[in-house]
Amino acid sequence: MMPFALLHDLPRQLRRPNVRDLAWALLSPPLLSAPPCPQRHPLAGSLWADQPQCLADWLRALDDDDRPLRDWLAQLGSRRLGHYYERLWQFALGQAPGIELLAANLAIREAGRTLGELDVVLRDRDGVHHLELAIKLYLGPEHAGHDPAAWLGPGCHDRLGSKLAHLARHQLPMSAGAHSREVLARLGVEQVQAHVWLGGYLFYPWPGHAQPPQGANPQHLRGRWLRRRDWVMGEGERWQPLQRHAWLAQARVEAHECWAVEQFAAWLYVLERQAPAQLLVRLEQEADGAWQEAERVFLVADDWPHLPDV
Repeated sequence: MMPFALLHDLPRQLRRPNVRDLAWALLSPPLLSAPPCPQRHPLAGSLWADQPQCLADWLRALDDDDRPLRDWLAQLGSRRLGHYYERLWQFALGQAPGIELLAANLAIREAGRTLGELDVVLRDRDGVHHLELAIKLYLGPEHAGHDPAAWLGPGCHDRLGSKLAHLARHQLPMSAGAHSREVLARLGVEQVQAHVWLGGYLFYPWPGHAQPPQGANPQHLRGRWLRRRDWVMGEGERWQPLQRHAWLAQARVEAHECWAVEQFAAWLYVLERQAPAQLLVRLEQEADGAWQEAERVFLVADDWPHLPDV
């Protein structure tokens, strides 16, 4: 399922934020090891899967000169995190040896009405694949059981269970529909296999306890979440918030950009008590002077989760 396990620490060794995010997308483990629909690493049929060091060399070369990646991302009109994640994957799949990227964000329409999109259609040594790519961050309320429906997005507008149901019932089956088959035929595709790749983080309550959702990957990336009333900062710890566009790879902050303890305290003091969930990272300084993320925490309002009345 994960052909690049030996490269798991590579993103932390890279300097440029976009390249770190790209490496994180390609190398981080999926949230689930047993989702309710087929899952396949998008690069599983590439030559990189056979020779991971070639992928590492490609990423390091981009870290030395990231202009091709910057130019590619500059064409992205949306600032949504999910679109950024897809765009990173499209860049890699377009250059991966042994992969032919046939289409990205392929619109499926009926009588002028858009039924949906196929995130990626590619051909590799194992055939043609329709891939749905998603990046998600979910928080587990205290004492949450194994039900994926209990795991919420930080804004409470999304649930892991709902996302999995939408993937299994709508997004993945779309490539098998009559309208999709017509579109795929124009690309020279007769048969296609549908798979998902779901990356992201799961956040556990602090203090408190939550069970991982059913099917969770034992190696999934994780953090913690806590309410404002429970926030206590250890002496000498360095924390700062991350903007949404920086939620993918573990943060690296140059020395001149690292917040002083007093700066974080001032930011927290003026933060509204009902502010949306804030993603915070604790930083530790490395030998080269830069600060690397040591852990991440969602800071939420005291009355989180804000669930609609039923």
